[in-house]
This record gives sequence, C-alpha cells and structure tokens, in this order.
Amino acid sequence: MPLHKGPEKHDERPVSVNPFYGEANPVGGMTEAPPKHRLQDSPMTPTTAYQVVHDELMLDGNSRLNLATFVTTWMEPQAGVLMSECQDKNMIDKDEYPRTAELERRCVAMLADLWNAPDPSTAVGCSTSGSSEACMLAGMALKRRWMQRNADRYPSSGIRPNLVMGVNVQVCWDKFCNFWEIEARQVPMEGDRYHIDPQAAAELCDENTIGVVGILGSTFDGSYEPIAELCAALDDLQERTGLDIPVHVDAASGGMIAPFLDEDLVWDFRLPRVASINTSGHKYGLVYPGVGWALWRDKEALPEELVFRVNYLGGDMPTFALNFSRPGAQVVAQYYTFLRLGREGYRAVQQSTRDVAGHLAGRIEALGDFRLLTRGDQLPVFAFTTAPDVTSYDVFDLSRRLRESGWLVPAYTFPPNREDLSVLRVVCRNGFSADLAELFIEDMSRLIPELHRQPHPLTRDKQAATGFHH
Repeated sequence: MPLHKGPEKHDERPVSVNPFYGEANPVGGMTEAPPKHRLQDSPMTPTTAYQVVHDELMLDGNSRLNLATFVTTWMEPQAGVLMSECQDKNMIDKDEYPRTAELERRCVAMLADLWNAPDPSTAVGCSTSGSSEACMLAGMALKRRWMQRNADRYPSSGIRPNLVMGVNVQVCWDKFCNFWEIEARQVPMEGDRYHIDPQAAAELCDENTIGVVGILGSTFDGSYEPIAELCAALDDLQERTGLDIPVHVDAASGGMIAPFLDEDLVWDFRLPRVASINTSGHKYGLVYPGVGWALWRDKEALPEELVFRVNYLGGDMPTFALNFSRPGAQVVAQYYTFLRLGREGYRAVQQSTRDVAGHLAGRIEALGDFRLLTRGDQLPVFAFTTAPDVTSYDVFDLSRRLRESGWLVPAYTFPPNREDLSVLRVVCRNGFSADLAELFIEDMSRLIPELHRQPHPLTRDKQAATGFHH
C-alpha cells in the first residue's frame, strides 16, 4: 500500500459541497463546507457525507476495465449481501464467532484436498489478508525450521540465512527478506526464459538456505515456473551434498487455476519437497479483496513455537498471523464461492477466462505490430511487446493512449538480465467477457494508425512512465 504524505500547503481549500446536498437547509452546504485535511468541528448529514465521498470516487478508474490487476472485480449480488452481513465480525475472534471460524476451517480443508495434501485432515493452514501476508508467514516458517536445524551455529555473526528465488518474484518476497534479515538470492532472467531456472536455483543453495520459492504464475508474463523440475534439482542436490532444502510454492494466482484446468500438472503437495503453498482468494479464488490462504503439508512443516495461543474473550485461540483484527466477510465469501461453484463451476469459470485470454492474444498478434511473449495458456494472462520494425511508438505510448478510453494496461520493463525488454501485460479475469475483449481490440485497432503517425516514441523516462510495480 502506498505511503501518503501530508497535504501540500497550497491545497488548503475546503471540500466543495453542492447546496442541494443540504437536506434541511440548502444554504448550509455552501457555508459549512468541511476541511479536507483535519476533522471538521461538527457533524454533517449521512446523505451529504455519502455524496461528497461518492462524487470524488467517480474520478477513479473503472475496475472492470483494469487489465493490470489480478484482483477480483465482480461477484454475485448474493455474495455481496453475505459480506455486508459479516463486515462487523472480527475474524480473529473465533470464540465469539465460532461459525465464521468453522467456515475458515472448512476452506482450509477444501484447499488441502484440492492441492493433494498427503492427509488433508492433518494439513494446517489459515486465512490471511492476502498472499503477501501468506508469503510472510510461509517465509517465517521456513526460517524457523532452518534455525531449529542449525541451532548449534545460529545465530552467529558469520552466518546469514538466505532464500533462493527467481528475479520475477512478487515484491512481497523482497519485503520478507528485508524485514526478516534474509539474504535474497535471485536467479536472473536469461534470453527467452522469464522465470526461475531449476538448476541455477539449486546452485545458489548452501547450508544457510532456508528454502526455495517457486511461482505458479509469474506476474511478469503469466507463465508457470517448473515446480516439479525445481524439486527434482533439489533432490539431486540433496543426494550429492546432503542439503535438504524445502520448497514453498507461491501460487497466488495459479493455485486456483491449475487444479481445475491443468490437473495432470504436478506442482503441489504431491511433491514431497513442497512444504507450503499460498494462494490469493481475492484473485482467481474469485473473492473481493482481501483474503489469502497459507497451507503447510503437515504440522511438522509449521513450527509450533510460531503459533500463539491466546486467551481471548474467554477462549483458548491458536493464531498465526501478522494482523490481529480482520473482517470475516471475505472468508465467508470464499466459502460461499466454494459452495456455489464446486469443482465443475470453477473449471467452467477458469476455462472461459483462459479462452478469452487466448483469443485476445491471437487477435493482438494478428494486428502485426506486436510480438507475444506468452499466450494466456497457463494463467489467463499474457504479455506482449512491439515488433522490431515498429519504431514510431512503444508500449508506454500504447498504454497511455489506452487509458484515454478507460483501459488500464500496465507497461513496464523486465528485471535483470532483460532490462532491454519492455512489455504490456493483460490480465483476464472473470467478468472480462469476450464482448469486452472485442471492444478492447477495437480500441487498440483504432489507436494504432494514430500511433504510427508519431515521429518517434514519446516516452522519455520508462521508469516513470507507469505507476505499476510487481
């Protein structure tokens, strides 16, 4: 979430209130306009307060046209009703809201079964505020297990634990390494490989490696990392050196795609080296933000000392979380969605989304100005760049022009060693229909002749050209 600074001194005018908002006294809306950056002295009517906030939010982008976000932007009205009924329930208060806690437990059990835990009844897990918190919890468990195995030599001034991952990981892993004082060892991109190389990852491991992170669905291009090959490389490493390195699978998006569309793909707890998995319920789990899930294959994978047992409001409550107070509405919505769709329903929704992504990628390729990096056949996500003979505009120009029509499509450069590559990425979600995709391609087709009339790309600073960051 962004850090916000205080207001600039020159922006001290109060909020403008339409006189008609004043229910009893129209003139009051003109003479009692509230300040922007401090609490006003007296209350205003709820209708006026609502309208003031509502009007300002009209300037936000349309979330349904936001092709940058993985986050769910549409749910059924019934789910919205359930969420409104539960928004006042504190998820952490399991003693006061035992049925909400039971729905959370059922969701964990369903995910353990979906991800082929050896014994779903012994798998442990929890809901979180999103995948970022889930990744932090999984990383903490990896570090603590490593500390237990190396208690005879850590902590020591000469020893620093490390975590191995691809350079394409989501920024939450950089945060984890920073916050928990872990050395981040990242496998760079090379050529047309835009995610981790299993052998290169194994070569970065040593006795201080707490684990390796594999990504089931890279945010850069939507591709799956080869989790089975990664585990095989680490199996070979153990056979040669004795190092037993666990794997965490960051399945923020793919964890709710692969089980339904790629059932033969082995990436989950079927691999003995996979210790933990996370996903975002609010991405392809089809729930409004924010809910995530973290699961461990068994109790041994989550050190008991990390679980706090709190005497809270008269109940003994085990908890493993970075946040304490958190609304229960999203967990209830996740259970509703699991109940509503089942396996076949999820399969139909995700297949439809993948079909839209594949069709749209093909239409963009047929325009002739672009080269596809991926085609949306793993995550319903694809990335593309301009063809070598396109010299009048770049991806940043196209992103900027699409925004004029309401489409939010991120343009960004790749990390080392492919900083030379700048791409656009399209995320297809439930609610982004074939009809909307057709409107999108029509807008692109209309813009391209105009962009060809430019003398050269207009972007001066590529880093400043987009506010998008992974």
